[in-house]
Amino acid sequence: MAAKLTARQQQILDLIRSEILRTGFPPTRAEIARALGFKSANASEDHLKALARKGAIELTAGASRGIRLVGEPPAASPTAPTQLPGAGQVLLPIVGRVAAGHPILATEHVEREIGIEPALFSQMPDYLLRVRGSSMRDAGILDGDLLAVRKSPEARNGQIVVARIGDEVTVKRFSRSGRHIELLPENPDFQPIVVTPEDDFSLEGIAVGLIRSTPLH
Repeated sequence: MAAKLTARQQQILDLIRSEILRTGFPPTRAEIARALGFKSANASEDHLKALARKGAIELTAGASRGIRLVGEPPAASPTAPTQLPGAGQVLLPIVGRVAAGHPILATEHVEREIGIEPALFSQMPDYLLRVRGSSMRDAGILDGDLLAVRKSPEARNGQIVVARIGDEVTVKRFSRSGRHIELLPENPDFQPIVVTPEDDFSLEGIAVGLIRSTPLH
């Protein structure tokens, strides 16, 4: 049984429960802040952590809606995209600018979440990454586009990947020959990135599709 809650904690718990009943998924930290008049989402996070310590909820790291009421079935698996009730759609987070050293799906990176049709992609993506810059222009990936990404620690030659080198996250075409790895741009104005053994390198995922979010002129 959960420990005794403060009035504010009970208010947040009731809000979470009502949102799950109303929409099928829990609110984000920002939505809690707006509903209860907090100055920032950080205040929501502090209250959620307190609720988790008291055993009222469980939190899933890296998921903006990763809140589960203890003792009640989850609206959706916290490790899978959320199914929108009756809509045939899944809810995917849009990841904006990634802060140095932070997980790509950290709450503070998620701009919002949108419903998409699974049939749009040959493989189901885990998130949408907002593209920055024009280094992949000739592959048809433009600044501001939403790149659909499936989480994967491995890639084949020629695949477009989301990679992390040190504190930077970049979108490039993957090329490996033996132990030699290069990340290739699709724009002659940019140079390939050669990954050395000393680099802190990891693959964050593989591109499985693209959504153009800019208006047509």
